[in-house]
Amino acid sequence: MKERVIDRAKQYWLLARFDRPIGILILLWPALWALWVASNGKPDILVLTVICLGVIIMRAAGCVINDYADRDFDPHVERTKQRPIAAGNVSPKEALVFFLVLIACAFALVLLLNIYTILLSFVGAFLAASYPFMKRYTQLPQAYLGIAFGWAVPMSFSAQINAIPMVAWLMYIAVILWALVYDTMYAMVDKDDDLKIGVKSTAILFGDYDRHIMAVLQIIILALLIVIGTLQHNGWAYYMGVMCAAGLSVYQQRLIFHRDKVLCFKAFLNNNWFGLAIFMGLLVDYSGR
Repeated sequence: MKERVIDRAKQYWLLARFDRPIGILILLWPALWALWVASNGKPDILVLTVICLGVIIMRAAGCVINDYADRDFDPHVERTKQRPIAAGNVSPKEALVFFLVLIACAFALVLLLNIYTILLSFVGAFLAASYPFMKRYTQLPQAYLGIAFGWAVPMSFSAQINAIPMVAWLMYIAVILWALVYDTMYAMVDKDDDLKIGVKSTAILFGDYDRHIMAVLQIIILALLIVIGTLQHNGWAYYMGVMCAAGLSVYQQRLIFHRDKVLCFKAFLNNNWFGLAIFMGLLVDYSGR
């Protein structure tokens, strides 16, 4: 009995991808950027705690509903065929119940915040639940991913200052484009399998221009981050962070140059350091004020 309970817990842990925290970090950085900018480097402890826990739970919920939506595709993709639902270790019904439990936990957390943020959470829940199905209907599911998980940016501003100023929307656009870039790198790993089973992605849509389009998007992202720094009167530390992020973008372009699957995945993972670079710039900048 004890062994069965442990095994079930392990399968749910794997289903929520808690064994792969890189996804949590990539989603957490924009929320932290937003909180530090909104609060001038002094976020409310309750808001910081709720937003961080909310990001962790919503990322888990996103992974669960993604595997539920892809239950007929994942067994045919080399990288995903051992996931709990695809391998038959968790039933689709169990996964759906688990998703609803995670959403309920996230909503319980957001009830600790202001009304504005509570209302915004309904939009966030809809975006997270609908994202996995977009790859059936649009060639731009990676952009929808950015819209869904970048929603933590306006929510963070709302939770901290009960408003969403222009700088928040600029940051949100930057995060959407950033997700479009790193998730395209991720999609490049599965491109051959996706073509066989009919799944849509920007890696397929962009074709031979994938690297060029991502390079343009990375330049736009960096430009938006500079505009944000100008509007917020950030100092040298912030711009050093942006410069480091620019260097990482160049490195990522080198990694994906030959479209090698292993190196494309490495480029995706490298985006964690991109997010960290921007946050460290903000952290040092506001600490010195």
